[in-house]
Amino acid sequence: MTADPTPPASSPAEKAAAARAAAEEAARVAAAALEAAEQAQRAAEAAQREADAADVAPGPAGQIAAGYSVDGVALDLGAVVHDGVVDSSARIRIPLATMNRHGLIAGATGTGKTKTVQGIAEQLSAAGVPVVMADMKGDLSGLSAPGEDTDRVRTRAADTGDSEWVPSTYPVQFLSLGTEGMGVPVRATVTAFGPILLGKVLGLNPTQESTLGLIFHWADRRGLPLLDLKDLRQVVTHLTSDEGKADLKGIGGVSRATAGVILRALVNLEADGGDTFFGEPEFETEDLLRVDGGRGVISLFELGTHAARPVLFSTFLMWVLADLFQTLPEEGDLDKPKLVFVFDEAHLLFADASKVFLQQIEQTVKLIRSKGVGVFFCTQLPADVPDAVLSQLGARVQHALRAFTPDDQKALAKTVRTYPETDFYDLEEALTTLGIGEAVVTVLSEKGAPTPVAWTRIRPPRSLMDTIGEPAIRAAAQGSALHGKYGRTVDRESAYELLTAKVSGAPAPDPRVDLPPLPDLPAAPPPRDEGPSVVEQVLGNAAVKSFLRSAASAAGREISRSIFGTGRRRRR
Repeated sequence: MTADPTPPASSPAEKAAAARAAAEEAARVAAAALEAAEQAQRAAEAAQREADAADVAPGPAGQIAAGYSVDGVALDLGAVVHDGVVDSSARIRIPLATMNRHGLIAGATGTGKTKTVQGIAEQLSAAGVPVVMADMKGDLSGLSAPGEDTDRVRTRAADTGDSEWVPSTYPVQFLSLGTEGMGVPVRATVTAFGPILLGKVLGLNPTQESTLGLIFHWADRRGLPLLDLKDLRQVVTHLTSDEGKADLKGIGGVSRATAGVILRALVNLEADGGDTFFGEPEFETEDLLRVDGGRGVISLFELGTHAARPVLFSTFLMWVLADLFQTLPEEGDLDKPKLVFVFDEAHLLFADASKVFLQQIEQTVKLIRSKGVGVFFCTQLPADVPDAVLSQLGARVQHALRAFTPDDQKALAKTVRTYPETDFYDLEEALTTLGIGEAVVTVLSEKGAPTPVAWTRIRPPRSLMDTIGEPAIRAAAQGSALHGKYGRTVDRESAYELLTAKVSGAPAPDPRVDLPPLPDLPAAPPPRDEGPSVVEQVLGNAAVKSFLRSAASAAGREISRSIFGTGRRRRR
């Protein structure tokens, strides 16, 4: 009998056991696969971390550039240089929001300061921020024309991270001090300029400056408008004349010698063209805050006929800054500044300045930040700027220094001490070996902390790195809307006419303000033709100092004067 080859059917229990075994095997396989996947994930994460670390810090250049990373809008200065090699991916940037923390651009002649300023002005304008600059040599007029598209410029742009470089133009208004320049004439009245700033322009010593302040005070109280230099000259002449003896006595017995010094200084200023600057219509500083099509207008002040007296130029810019401080509202921290000021040849502002003048500069720079205004000083040496001002400058762009003399070596060592410590550069060596268009940079980060020191190759401007020429500047100025506002000189009745009419016997108009005479000083000897006056002899006396302070306070009550003693003007 043959056996049946078909195995008997499994029982339900056997089927269940087989299913359990298969499930357990599948679970083991799944667990192994999961473990393998987790291992792969961990390996991938580790690889990514290594890659990220490599991106953040590929070397010293990357480590330096990491300190300049910005979340918001920023200005590009250029790219990091280390061991003589520029890394175009390691970009050096200034947060736009920190441009009201002020800055310093310094370096020897011919090292590239002007081109650095030009590039910064371009980017500020593109961001909608107006800029005010002094064009000492005329080179900055090229901001209004497109740059030359050459292989050299393209290579420089690529090296410094500006892969989108294209020739560009920017809105520029050309302004000139007085009526003899190529730009729109800009004037200020003597009263508005004030005795402190005018004393700086005239080169007066502290005693003479104090005397000038008393003369301003007397004119303010008498309602005598000091609009131009002949007004002030006539007031001084009156006070030292027989007719003005009583008035002279009332303000402390100013000596003929002191008055003579002031008069000679006024005559010299007029001879240098200063009479074309003081007068009306007076420039309204609100005209510097213009934006054209979303781009900030760059206001360029040319030196023109005042080349022989550049201190007038720099002091005028300080007057503009003081007037802005007086008129602009408090803003606090903004996403971008309302205006950025650039003081070229800043050493002219501080050289031989009185203590009062320096104190007022310090106060202005300290407080105007809250008005949304940034101030950049451009000069050869950081030592040109007083320490009290230098300590307030958040951005430092230092081009090459020359160290040929012991004094140069001292200045170099002092400059090095103003920078944060760095492990990447020998700063004394770096500052003397920087190439043209390179600078040692540190700025404030978005959090307000100093960034690492960076040897930076500065990116090239996109506008023309040259002058556009006198005909083009004149045409642009005459086509400006401001030319109709300021182009014609106004000479209305003022102190000169009022006092001249009084001397000649012609009927003089009633004074605008009926004020009592100033309190007399204790009896003083009559004025002498030569030698120091009573004021000069006893200027250090506590009683006289007290009187001068009281007189200054009274002057402040009679005409509202801000820092620098500048007069608050009626706004039309």
